[in-house]
Order: sequence, then C-alpha cells, then structure tokens
Amino acid sequence: MAAQNSQGIQTLLEAEKEAAKIVQQSRQYRLQRLKDARSEATREIDEYRQAKEAEFKSFEASHAGVTSNAQAAVDKETSIKLQAITDAYEANKDAVVKKLLDRVLLIKPELHRNLKRVGGAELQ
Repeated sequence: MAAQNSQGIQTLLEAEKEAAKIVQQSRQYRLQRLKDARSEATREIDEYRQAKEAEFKSFEASHAGVTSNAQAAVDKETSIKLQAITDAYEANKDAVVKKLLDRVLLIKPELHRNLKRVGGAELQ
C-alpha cells in the first residue's frame, strides 16, 4: 500500500510538473503574441504615416501653383490701387496746396469773442 501511495504521489508530482510546463509555455506564447502584435501595430502605423505624408506632399504640390497665382493676383491688384492713389495725388495736390495757402493767408482782423467792454469804452 505504501508503494501504491508512493506511486500515486509520484504520478501527481509528474502531473503538476507537466501542468507547470504547460502554463509556462502558455505564458511564453502569450508574450510572443503581444510582441508580434506590438511590432505589427508599429509597422501599420509607419505605413499609414508614410501614406498620409505622401498624400500631403501630393496635395501640397498640387496647390503650390494656386498659392503663387494668388500672390501674383494680389501683387497686381496692389500695384493697380497704388497707381490709382498716386494718380489722385498728382491730380489734386496743386488744388489742395492752393486751398491751404488761401486759408492760411486769409486774414480777417476781428476782436476775440471773450473781449468785453469796460466802462462804456471798447478795448482795442
């Protein structure tokens, strides 16, 4: 009976070792799957990033001409407006100077409005 108990204990120990071995393999398998998933995700992210960068560069290249065309249009409009302002200045400068000089040189001697009569006589 002792031999049978010993054999039963031995069988249980072997089963426990086998179970520990299976658990260890499962852990290693799970860790390997996590590493593989992480590397796969990194690879997919890199591919997505490269695709989006290529898409952006394509978009940027196709719209670069639009920006230069817009800049040329703004420059042209600015030069037209500047020319109109310069023409208006040249056309009106003599008249404005004449009006300013007329106002400065127009002299009307008048007594100040705050000047009051003192004792019936007017101050001069």
